[in-house]
Amino acid sequence: MVGSSWDVSWHFKWLRDDFAPPHLLNSAGTILAMVLVGVHWYTGFGVDRTSKRLIETGMAIFMIAIPVDLVNHRVNGLDITSWSPSHALLYIGTALMLAGLIKSSRGIVQAVFFAFFLENWHFPALHQEYGVYGLKAWLAGRPEAEPSLLAFAAEQMGRPVDLTMVEKFAQPVSYWVYPLWTAVGSIFVLVLARRVVGMRWTATGIAAGYLAYRVVSGFLLDLMDFPHSAMPFFLLAGAVVIDLAFRFVPEVPVVGALLTVGATYAGIVLQGWITETPPYELNAWPVAAVLLCVLWYGQSRIQNPGPSGTLSSSAAS
Repeated sequence: MVGSSWDVSWHFKWLRDDFAPPHLLNSAGTILAMVLVGVHWYTGFGVDRTSKRLIETGMAIFMIAIPVDLVNHRVNGLDITSWSPSHALLYIGTALMLAGLIKSSRGIVQAVFFAFFLENWHFPALHQEYGVYGLKAWLAGRPEAEPSLLAFAAEQMGRPVDLTMVEKFAQPVSYWVYPLWTAVGSIFVLVLARRVVGMRWTATGIAAGYLAYRVVSGFLLDLMDFPHSAMPFFLLAGAVVIDLAFRFVPEVPVVGALLTVGATYAGIVLQGWITETPPYELNAWPVAAVLLCVLWYGQSRIQNPGPSGTLSSSAAS
């Protein structure tokens, strides 16, 4: 996670390099994970069979994604967006590995793994969160990206280094994507965490922990003169509403979902007034509301593993 956080900031400053320090740190983490998966596979200890299969499948997808991503860069040159198919394979592989760990954990440890899961889901949105500052810096005449990176990206787009090119570099997807991705996906991760872990203020604690990591890592990156990013503080508003909904209206998932979507979108707007958020359009909020209602209702109908690992009814959960 540390390597990937550094990697995003690195790619907003320097040209891509297979052996860049954040890539080497990522590789060290991957090797460690492979060793641990091998130990689980050989000994059968640590996780149950289903969890082990999830972890092994995730590791396989992750390892396939690495050469696919390298080929993608060789064929297409600079990959200027986190929203690419080869990167999606990395996210999917990581998600499956974390799902296996979540299934085999309980209590605080399980909540910690959900925090990693939230980081993995939210990761593509970092492109917009870094891009908003990258674009502002360029407009102010103090670009964060090195001239070689801007020139390379412009050549790939077939444009001069102008406002249109920098905008496409910094904000490669439509403005409605960011609020929809976070208000449905990132928030639903917190919903699942509250449901599965079962402790009060689970969602709030996970969101606060993730934001604390972002603040600390952002501060350290600033010290090293790397680009910085907008923090998704609005996730905390959604997380608080999730915990309150599970406490006061647990049998009415639609109400919880609508209140949470409203709190998240309102949080985005409020944060934009106070500090900084990526460019956003709110016109997709009805889609977000419907999707989260469906997902929230769906998870409420599925039996939940109890603290002992046995299945308990959804009502008891």
